[in-house]
Amino acid sequence: MKTAKRLLLSISFLTVGVGAHAFEVDRTHLPIAEPDPPKFKELDVRNVETPPLFSVKAPEGAPNVIIVLIDDVGFGATTPFGGPINTPTMDRLAEGGLRYNNFHTTALCSPTRNALKTGRNHHQTNTGSIMETATAFPGNTGKIPNRVAPVAEMMRLNGYSTGAFGKWHETAAWETSVSGPFDRWPTHSGFDKFYGFIGGETDQWYPLVYDGVTRVNPPHVPGYHFTDDMTDQAIGWMKAQQSMTPDKPFYMYFATGAVHAPHHVPKEWADKYKGKFDKGWDQIRTETVAKQKEMGIIPETTQLADRPEDLSAWEDLPADHRKLFARQAEVFAGFMEHTDVNVGRLVDAVEDIGELDNTIIIYIAGDNGTSAEGGFIGMYNEMTYFNQVVEKVEDLMPRLDEWGGEYTFPHMSAGWAVAFDAPFKWTKQVASDFGGTRNGMIVHWPDGIESQGEIRSQFSHVIDIAPTILEAASLPEPTSVNGTVQEPMAGTSLMFSLNDADAPEQHTLQYFEMFGNRALYQDGWFARVLHRAPWQTGKQKPLEDDVWELYNAKEDFSLVNNLADQYPERVAAMEATFMAEAEKYNVLPIDDRSVERVNPAIAGRPDLLGDRKSLTLYDGMNGMLENVFMNSKNRSKSITADVEVDKGTTGVILTQGGRFGGWSLYMKDGRPIYTYNFLGLERFTVAAEKPIPPGPATIVMNFDYDGGGLGKGGDATISVNGKEVASGRIGRTQPLIFSADETADVGLDNQTPVAEDIGVGPTETRFTGTINKVVIAVD
Repeated sequence: MKTAKRLLLSISFLTVGVGAHAFEVDRTHLPIAEPDPPKFKELDVRNVETPPLFSVKAPEGAPNVIIVLIDDVGFGATTPFGGPINTPTMDRLAEGGLRYNNFHTTALCSPTRNALKTGRNHHQTNTGSIMETATAFPGNTGKIPNRVAPVAEMMRLNGYSTGAFGKWHETAAWETSVSGPFDRWPTHSGFDKFYGFIGGETDQWYPLVYDGVTRVNPPHVPGYHFTDDMTDQAIGWMKAQQSMTPDKPFYMYFATGAVHAPHHVPKEWADKYKGKFDKGWDQIRTETVAKQKEMGIIPETTQLADRPEDLSAWEDLPADHRKLFARQAEVFAGFMEHTDVNVGRLVDAVEDIGELDNTIIIYIAGDNGTSAEGGFIGMYNEMTYFNQVVEKVEDLMPRLDEWGGEYTFPHMSAGWAVAFDAPFKWTKQVASDFGGTRNGMIVHWPDGIESQGEIRSQFSHVIDIAPTILEAASLPEPTSVNGTVQEPMAGTSLMFSLNDADAPEQHTLQYFEMFGNRALYQDGWFARVLHRAPWQTGKQKPLEDDVWELYNAKEDFSLVNNLADQYPERVAAMEATFMAEAEKYNVLPIDDRSVERVNPAIAGRPDLLGDRKSLTLYDGMNGMLENVFMNSKNRSKSITADVEVDKGTTGVILTQGGRFGGWSLYMKDGRPIYTYNFLGLERFTVAAEKPIPPGPATIVMNFDYDGGGLGKGGDATISVNGKEVASGRIGRTQPLIFSADETADVGLDNQTPVAEDIGVGPTETRFTGTINKVVIAVD
């Protein structure tokens, strides 16, 4: 290894200053304490040497660090790991660096991201699942504790510039309003700069974007796409930072929304794959495994795991199903290649300023396996999954030509998830199968890696990334950060493996758990429980009835030979070890509920509005995410608007959601209108026939919910100054969620519109009258 520029990790103290004013700084306690200022007896400043200014600098020669994290792409999807999707940037970095074929994530996005950022297990960070399904139990609260400080904060306090771009998804759902607290937002979690979205996904054509803690409207340019935008922002920040302080290294977290649903990509990128997936997911799996063996990604003895029984064989599908599913895969593949090319723009920018050799690029192809949350046929609107509404092929076929465009919010069929996770059986959410947890990783660092194009097969886990970064930068793991004693990192640095393919693996014990799927890796053995499939969102079998399986992961790459009957004592011992690890890291009690935990009342997590039955809003209050707004689902509600109108007043009074689900009270040509948009599949509209007179007006919309369960309909009436002007029927409503990123807005509809007849975006939908206040109340 080239170490001329690097200090030894063991140097935890650094001498700063010159001559009589030299002093030592202790990097194990962050922030580094500023020394006491020198004392002087000399009267005249001209007779005294100027003392050095105190500043914290990274160790000399410390490398830049870029973490690239792709969302929802599996082990067998991309070309460097034998997959069918072209990824030229990954190919380039793999040829000049290393591919890790035994690297693991947690099987879900928020947990993986927190484990990556902190070096601790995801339950240590209270992220047992995604933030929107947090509960009241330790390990699952969604509130990241101060005792597990992120590596970004450690780098920043050691003299690095830090920037995060793209998806965050690490802020507690009830902490995303203007009231904060902002402790767990990116710019309070170690990053000087953040440009991206806070939640788990966003519309790539109409994203909800924050710059720091301020919501901003992205540029309105033809062909806008968020991945292009975040890449521009990342390149601009990096070049400016290196221009101003070329001796100061940077740490960048570049986490795309791609290829998580919605699968949004310009049509020309999807069309590059026309016909490539017509052969179907079974043939793609077979070809991928053959390619993986040829490339040495998997052992020659690897068997292709069986397809899950719930999924159909391609040859058994009707022709229209095949046509639909093939296009879904084309869009997904185009989305991935488009993303990888944007990563290439970032890499090129680093090279342009002469920093590529001294930059560690860790490119992680997936925060979990490919998502099977699209169910058996895929979805035009991913929110149907979270509302437990099943779409039909005949409903999707008319949307085929626009799949991936702005009028869809799509997800592909689970059959493709299994294919792109080859050679494994399962997918995202399944923490007890390598299809859910094993992701391809590439490490590129010319100044630190002597070998090129090689494969590393030591078991590794996402919690290993943070300690790897610290060791590469010659920084010690701190024992306290910002006044809080730290829990030691659970991960193991991968530096030992960079230049030694045969080095013994150092990460030998690791638990896995997600929604009841659980497992333990120990010294090459893998014991597991398959509790539920990703498409199973209802009540599950009792956890006590689960049966443990056993695999020799060193010899059985794809986990197809269950040895539990041969080694019952080993199974029992590993189950006991899992329980000990689960107790140690706050995994217990296990919660196997999934979609229903979206409702905070069911999950038991904090609700910003608590038991309040009404919320008073004012003009300018917009961008309110669903978890910090009044929950009006499955209940009666009223909206009372105190407004002043002119002749022909148009625009939104109050809205929640967007094109793919939500409701809106608005005016058009002086007429008050209420529209309920059921998942983009059906719109119910109640509208006054005549304009209301100019002047002050009190507009009231009452919705009387039918009751009798979730997602029922009801009757809506609109009155103006106490006189009813419209009434009608709302046939059905969304029971659990409107959107992951569309917001509630007063006076405009911020992203995509609930109602399609008053324009798109905050300018076109702006209320042209005056809103004094709006009150939403629920029973």
